[in-house]
Amino acid sequence: MFLKEPSHILILLLVVLFLFGAKRLPDSARSIGKSMRIFKSEIKDINQDEKKTSPEDSSEK
Repeated sequence: MFLKEPSHILILLLVVLFLFGAKRLPDSARSIGKSMRIFKSEIKDINQDEKKTSPEDSSEK
């Protein structure tokens, strides 16, 4: 794999820091966190909706 050694992780972090800059990294991490929370809640809602509709679909057949 690519990240087998700690030096690889350090190089990757330095490249990311260089590309995005120190000021943009916290904002990027915050927006990724918000997006993940929204995604998780939507997946949870979809799963709950499927559980609610599954018994109704089986009784109609």
